[in-house]
Amino acid sequence: MWLQARSPALRLALRQRRCLRGYVDSGNFARDAIYYAGKKLATKSAMQVHSHKVKKVRTSTTFHRPKTLQLSRSPKYPRKSIPHETRLDHHKVIVHPLNTESAMKKIEENNTLVFIVDVKANKRQIKQAIKKLYDVDTVKINTLIRPDGSKKAFARLTADVDALDIAATKLAIV
Repeated sequence: MWLQARSPALRLALRQRRCLRGYVDSGNFARDAIYYAGKKLATKSAMQVHSHKVKKVRTSTTFHRPKTLQLSRSPKYPRKSIPHETRLDHHKVIVHPLNTESAMKKIEENNTLVFIVDVKANKRQIKQAIKKLYDVDTVKINTLIRPDGSKKAFARLTADVDALDIAATKLAIV
């Protein structure tokens, strides 16, 4: 800018201002430019501690933005006023015991109780319900879906318990 000033007085004023700011002005613009470039490099290298920049190793050809912070939710108020009632408690799991002829045969010969249970109940839930309601341990549970859409469960009892005795006392079906 100071070289473009046309009048000598203005040129002199600009040079004086540059000298006051700490610039060296030899009168030769090219020499001053080289001097300032070298000075800038010297100060930059003095400020740098590490001389070698470590490059990040890339293992993929595609670049993806880094994963952002995912904060866990902290709701200001509950979205449900009260929790819902349990869908399948012990009384809902076992609908009723069966007392058909084939069921009675199972009780007498195989030490097995037969129940109609909820369609959505699984074998673990049936086993827990029998334990809770009738206080009887089971060896295994077999289930099937009947043609009418209900679920039938065969509960094989442990050897120390008699199924006929349980059917008579606790189920009242014999």
